Parts: sequence; structure tokens; C-alpha cells
Amino acid sequence: MKKYFNLFDFKQKVDYKIEVLSGLTVALALVPEAVAFALLAGLSPLTGLYAAFMMGLVTAIFGGRPGMISGATGAVAIVFVGLIAQLRVLYPEMGLEQITQYVFLTVILGGVFQLIFGVLRLGKFIRLVPQPVIFGFVNGLAVIIFMAQLPQFTIDSTDPNAPWMQGQALYSFLALVVLAILIVWGLPKLTKAFPSGLAAILTIFGIVYFFDITTSTVGDIASVQGGFPMPSFPDVPLNLATFLLILPCAAIVAGVGLIESLLTLNIVDEITQTRGRGNKEAVAQGSANILSGLFLGMGGCAMIGQSLINISSGSRARLSGIVAAVMLLVFVMFGAPIIERLPMAALTGLMIMVAVGTFEWASFRALNKMPKSDIFVMVLVTLVTVLSHNLAIAVLIGVVISALVFAWDNSKRIRARKHIDDKGVKHYEIYGPLFFGSISVFNEKFDLQNDPDEVVIDFQESRVVDMSAIEALNALTERYAALGKTVHLKHLSGDCRQLLHNAEKIIEVNVMEDPQYKVVTDDL
Repeated sequence: MKKYFNLFDFKQKVDYKIEVLSGLTVALALVPEAVAFALLAGLSPLTGLYAAFMMGLVTAIFGGRPGMISGATGAVAIVFVGLIAQLRVLYPEMGLEQITQYVFLTVILGGVFQLIFGVLRLGKFIRLVPQPVIFGFVNGLAVIIFMAQLPQFTIDSTDPNAPWMQGQALYSFLALVVLAILIVWGLPKLTKAFPSGLAAILTIFGIVYFFDITTSTVGDIASVQGGFPMPSFPDVPLNLATFLLILPCAAIVAGVGLIESLLTLNIVDEITQTRGRGNKEAVAQGSANILSGLFLGMGGCAMIGQSLINISSGSRARLSGIVAAVMLLVFVMFGAPIIERLPMAALTGLMIMVAVGTFEWASFRALNKMPKSDIFVMVLVTLVTVLSHNLAIAVLIGVVISALVFAWDNSKRIRARKHIDDKGVKHYEIYGPLFFGSISVFNEKFDLQNDPDEVVIDFQESRVVDMSAIEALNALTERYAALGKTVHLKHLSGDCRQLLHNAEKIIEVNVMEDPQYKVVTDDL
């Protein structure tokens, strides 16, 4: 239990200046994203800002990955679009305020699911996600982040039907964006003493302010003025109908949040050459979502874009995440007039560079070295992520296809070496896994009609994997028995013997006792 209460590693060398400046940069970049994601879901901007504060603070303190940033995300926001649409159909008279209460309850229930997931230590299952799926997931996110910046080039970024900028407005906005990109790209090559993202934001702000340039600002999207959120339980009917209504959405929120958070954790692990704790992160994400729903937030998960901004700024400790969350709340409560004047051009340039940094360019260099199946999975996951914005579905499709490809490849790898010993007993030495996919190839290896009366099947270089394989062994034994011949199974591993032992009431196979291997008995 000690490690769960040891929240901070005081032996870690922390550069406090870098941590504070990184946190400030993240906080400034969080504002427009939190507002945009709330508007995407059809909610008040403050629900996104409060979610970013609560998610960021809780996961920064209790999370399993120092330096990773959580907040309101597009992946979670998109889930609420469907819920809100369903509520408007079922309850046409319901206003936005009451609808928001259902969203808060959904966030709380989703957080409970995530908390249970972490407590049960199921985070290890993220290992089942193959590398091509991660490549596709990351590349899809990079494209989404980039595409999310395109509306800033319209005359009204909050209106999906707004026309593109033209003339002087377009040229000035584009020039500021390019300048921000150059600062983010070039400053680290000169010095890393100051976060390039923050430098870009301050430089563009100064140019716009002193030269009185007319351009879009954060305030043009929505007001970010608010007070300290007070906790309250969602005001909705607590009955079975409500539970059944929000249950599917809550499950998707939990799944999407965990997938994105744990994959982001893995990505940050690779960048920093350290190892985070997936189960602890799941518990933190669940706790953060529960508190977010109670404190008027729309919920969320780990943010790969903001996490990369934080890591690229030099942060490696929890302090930056705490600073980002606290400063975000300070902005909302006291600094809204200033924050609302930040040029969107600076934040757009910063997020474009995040998209460029997020994209796994190494996946292109590896194309000629990857199997065609891996290339297909990577491209498919990327397309599904971009087109649907449903990260859970994209990852699930990728994992399923990868599993099917793996099963197909392994089904063809079972081999049998055959010989007859001095006693006239025929031996089949099996190589490769015996499972549902390889059964047909396995059966083709045996010559039942011409084999002698006694046959030994040696599994020293093989493994019986599943119930289908056991049934195949049983069927093979019965076919030999019908011909008056005996089959012995030799050199089964301990788990294989246990599998056979558990199925002994269903099938019957003849296991040859070998002095080098223990036979599973009822005592075991």
C-alpha cells in the first residue's frame, strides 16, 4: 500500500522553472481546446474548462504517469453528441441545463467503470494492442488535431458553415500562424531554457497588441469567465429508466477514455524512456471523472496533444500538470479578460506543430519493412479514427483484425516430424501451437490407415492452447481407436495437462506418463 500513498518522488531531480513554465504553456493551450470541445458536444464552455481543471489536477497528483496531461477531449465530447440527440428526441421539452445534468451523471458513471477497471488491475490488457494499431491511432489523432485547426481560417470558427477568410484578414492570420510555427520549431534549436510554445503565444500576443492587428481571439469563441465550481449531485430522476438510458454512453465514455489514456501513457513512456503505471492511471482517470461530474465538468481523459506540449517543453514531473490545472482555474476566475484577448493564430500554430510532432513519421519509413497486413491495419485504424472520431471503435477494429491475421499466420505454422522406433511405435513430433485455427492442418499430418497399432504424439515443441484443440485430440484418438490402434500424448506442458484434466468429463485422451513431467492430479 505504501506505493499508492507515495504520490511524489522526492528523489527525482526537478527543474522548477521548466515545470512552472511548461504548466503555464499547457494552461494557455488548454483554454481554447476545452472551450471548443464543450461547444462540439453542445454544452456550455465552462463545462469543458471545469473538466480540464478537475481532470488535470486529479490525474497530475494521483496518476500513473508524471508529465501526462488530462482534460476535456474531443473523443469524449463526441460521445455526448449522441446522448444529447437522444435526450432531445425523448424529451423535446427538456432544456440545455437539464440535459447537462444527464451528461454529468453519465460522466460520474463512466468514472466508476474506469475506477473498477483500475482496481481490478486490468490495465495490462493494453499490451494486446499491436504496434500497427498504435501507429494508426496516433496518426489518426494527429490528423484530427490538424483538421480541428482549419475552422480557425474561417470568419467564424464556431459556425461550421462559415466562409473562409479572404484578403487582408487571411494574409495577416496566416502570417501570424506561420510565425508561431517557426518559433515553436526554431527556438528549441537555439535554447531549451524557455518553452517554445509559451514563447510563441507571448510573441504573437505582443505583435497583435502593439501593432493593433485585427484578428480572431479566444473571446471570439466564447466567454471563459466563471467562478469556483461548487460540487453538486446531478439533478436527474434516479431510477432504472435513467440508468438504462445513460449506461451505454457511460460505458463508451469509460472505454474511450481508458484506451486514449493508456495509449497516451505508452507514447509518453517511449518518448521519456520511462515506465508509467497503467492501473494507477485508470484509477486516477476514474476518480477524476467522478469528481468532474460532481463539479460541473463534462469529463475527459488523457490528452495526447497537451501531453506532448508538456513533454516537449521539458517537463518530467507532476508539478507541471498541477500548475496547468491551477492556472486554468485562475484564468477562468480572474484572468478571463486577458485570456479572451489571446490571438487564436498563436494557439493554431502551436496545435499544428503538435499535430506534426504527434504523427508517427517513422511509420512511413517502416512501410517497406512491415508486413502487408500490418500496413493494412495501420491505414485502416487511421482512416476509422479520422472519419468517425471514435477512438475506441478504431482501436477495437485494429485489434480484431490483427488477432485474425495472427491466428491465420499461426494456423499454417504447425509441423510434424515422423519416425518409427525399434519397437515399431510411430512417433509424431509436433511443432507449433495447436488451437482452433491449426486443427485442420494438424489432422492432415496423420496417416491413420497405414500407421502401426501404437502411436505417440510428442508435444515437447508444441502447446495445446484451447478447447477446440482438446476436442481435436479426442476426435483423433477416437478415429485411431476405431481402427484398433492406441494413441499416447507425450511431453505435454503443465498448463496443457491442466486443460486436459479440466475437460476429462467431456473427452478422454491417453496421456503417456513421462518421468520428466508431472502429471496433473486431483490433489493439484
